[in-house]
Amino acid sequence: MSITQERKRELIGEYATGTNDTGSPEVQVAILTERIRNLTEHFQTHKKDNHSRRGLLKLVSQRRKLLDYVKVRDVERYRALIQRLGIRR
Repeated sequence: MSITQERKRELIGEYATGTNDTGSPEVQVAILTERIRNLTEHFQTHKKDNHSRRGLLKLVSQRRKLLDYVKVRDVERYRALIQRLGIRR
C-alpha cells in the first residue's frame, strides 16, 4: 500500500522546483496522490477495510489543504499541478 523509495525519488525528481527540493507543496501533493491511488486500488479487493479507509480520508484531507495553500499563493501553479496529476476539482 505504501510507495517504494524508488517511486518516491521519481516523484520528487519530476515535481521538484529546484535541485534539492523535497518539501515543496507540489512534491508533497504528488506523493500524497500516489499514496491515495495505491489505497484506492487496495479498496477494490478489500472493501471492508475500514481502518485503512480512515487513513485514506486523512490523506485526502491533507492533500486538499496543500492544494488550497497553492491555490491561494498562485492560481496558475495550482491549475498546472492538478492538470499534471490528473486530479479533478
